[in-house]
This record gives sequence, C-alpha cells and structure tokens, in this order.
Amino acid sequence: MTITTVSSKGWVVIPVELRKKYDLRPGARVVLVDYGGVLAIVPAMSDSVKESAGILKGGASLTKALLRERAEELKREG
Repeated sequence: MTITTVSSKGWVVIPVELRKKYDLRPGARVVLVDYGGVLAIVPAMSDSVKESAGILKGGASLTKALLRERAEELKREG
C-alpha cells in the first residue's frame, strides 16, 4: 500500500515504482474510477476500439451458428 497526499490543486503524485510498473510516462492518461467507497486510478487505453480489436477472434461466429440452428428447427417444424 502506498500513501500519498492530495495537493491544494487536487494533484496526486504517483510514486516512481508504480509509474514504472504501469508504464505511466509524462502525458499518460489515466481514468479515475469510483467503485462506491474505493477510488481507483486506472491507465487509460490510448484507443480503446483499436486496442480491443481482435480480442474475440478465433471462434466460430455465434450469429451464423444460431441462424443455422434456427433454419434447421424451421425445417423440422415445417
């Protein structure tokens, strides 16, 4: 646990070991998240759409599988 002080301007100094650990360099953006009693400082993604692109690659399309299954059901009911 690290304790720091909020300045009169609302600034908080993040200790060097945490800046290195989370690769926070001058100008880095962070997000302040209020978890209802817990305030978290989270490194912001530079481009969330670009950075999350492809995280779900590799599997079969669920939409196609559902449409295929529905078509088969309709044939059986038909």
